[in-house]
Amino acid sequence: MRIKQLPFFLLICTTIFVACKKNKANPTPAPVTPVTPTPTTPPTRGELSRDSIFLYAKEIYFWNQSLPTIQAFNPRQFTSASTDFANYQQEVFAISQISINSATGRPFEFVSATSTRAKYSYVSDKSLKNPTAYIPSVSAVDLEGNGNDLGARIGLYAFADFDRNTNVGNYSVCIQAVYQNSPAEKAGLVRGDRITKMNGTPVGSNLNGEIDLINSFLATTTTSMTLEIVKPNGVVSTVTLNKAVYKSSPIYRTKIFTSGAKKIGYLAYARFSNMSNSQAELDAAFTSFANEGVTDLIIDLRYNGGGYVNTAQHLINLIAPSSLNGNVMLTEHFNSTMQNGQATILANQPLLDGAGKVQFSNGRMLTYADVNYSVSRNTDLFAKKGNLNNVSNVVFLVTSSTASSSELVINSLRPHIKVTLVGLTTFGKPIGFFPITIENRYDVYFSLFQTRNSAGFGDFFAGFTPDFLMSEHTVPTSTTTPLRNFGDPEDLYTARALSILAPGITGFSNSASPFSIAKKQSSIFPSQNLNSLVSPDYGLLPESPKGNEFIGMIETRHRLK
Repeated sequence: MRIKQLPFFLLICTTIFVACKKNKANPTPAPVTPVTPTPTTPPTRGELSRDSIFLYAKEIYFWNQSLPTIQAFNPRQFTSASTDFANYQQEVFAISQISINSATGRPFEFVSATSTRAKYSYVSDKSLKNPTAYIPSVSAVDLEGNGNDLGARIGLYAFADFDRNTNVGNYSVCIQAVYQNSPAEKAGLVRGDRITKMNGTPVGSNLNGEIDLINSFLATTTTSMTLEIVKPNGVVSTVTLNKAVYKSSPIYRTKIFTSGAKKIGYLAYARFSNMSNSQAELDAAFTSFANEGVTDLIIDLRYNGGGYVNTAQHLINLIAPSSLNGNVMLTEHFNSTMQNGQATILANQPLLDGAGKVQFSNGRMLTYADVNYSVSRNTDLFAKKGNLNNVSNVVFLVTSSTASSSELVINSLRPHIKVTLVGLTTFGKPIGFFPITIENRYDVYFSLFQTRNSAGFGDFFAGFTPDFLMSEHTVPTSTTTPLRNFGDPEDLYTARALSILAPGITGFSNSASPFSIAKKQSSIFPSQNLNSLVSPDYGLLPESPKGNEFIGMIETRHRLK
């Protein structure tokens, strides 16, 4: 009986053992406490735009190979300014200071140790339609010929007793240029007029105390100012200028100097404005030159900071002889990323024409990614314009304000006709751009391409040193003006140009006024000839409020793939 029951007992024990083992291998899971994820803050519009600015630079900036990764650069670090616009300006400046020019050991876009603005690249707020340039609080005529100010450019010139270290001593406040159709022109002001009082306050003896008043002459917030003016002939008058909107010609003055059979055409050109503002004016000037038998030219670009490439090309073709037709005028060189069609980020930028309008092809909106950026597709040839076909010599009048498209004209003509420069070393900007729009409000103008002439030269980042390096003015006194009007044969630059083009001919004027001239021996004008004038403009004070003239070279002629 016991023997028969034993297997059943063992079976029960075995079952219990297996059941216990299963319970130990699969314990009841512990309750899980739910975790609430930490919410992430989406990036702001400003942060995304700063990212975009760098990402564009990484593909299209002329020196993009020098830029670090976006993580290393960290575009979102630029938050110290009070506005997005100012933060974008800081970022573009930081980008511009990365690539180093081996010839100088400094950034290609270096201005000075204290400057916070790049030499070439910048950001523009499109909501500020006038002016088109660096400082939106200062007035000037834009590249469409629109003015909205009192209408003149001014400069400060040191007397012999002026102390440059303390800004103590006498100086002269002079009209450097007057914009056509402006309140200043309508009031009869001309280049060379001296301002001795502003709103009843004398100016010219205490720069430290007067500079704010002088600067207010150019401020867009200034609606009216009364000036006491001394004319070059000594006549004193009082005029009141009221701010106004006006349309201005880009030409300050044209003139033909004649002595016997010798005829020299003179053109003072303010800016390379768009073709609708410039072409008719330039064509009329050169038609007059051709009709009068002009054989030599003086092109006054001393305050011309540049503008549109197509306008510069038009001026070149007006000057050049027809024998150059079909020869290379200039080439544009973009970075290798763009040349190889790899700047895909440009697909986000609608392709604009010269009037700023979006372009379409077969019903599709074109973008800047549709453009061919190769050198071969961005080579321009000479194609003669106008009837002036026998120019043998051109003298360009230049200063440190001569930049970009002005330098492009000089560089493009140099391999083909005799070109002479008179004045001061030019700005140095062989770099051009087109706008990259952010937030449909801000235009970012990165350095995008370098221009070179038919000889392959384009490395004038330090500017062109003139063949005749000289001041454009005399040392002012209490009774004299340091400047003469555009086209006046007593103007120092114009007088020197006439002596170059017509040596020995004195019949261009009845003037025997002495002036200081030195043939270029080095990049420094001999100090004994400075007559105590203040650098860098040999008399023009560094504090001079020169206005807000555009400095740049804008490309609107885009060749599709």
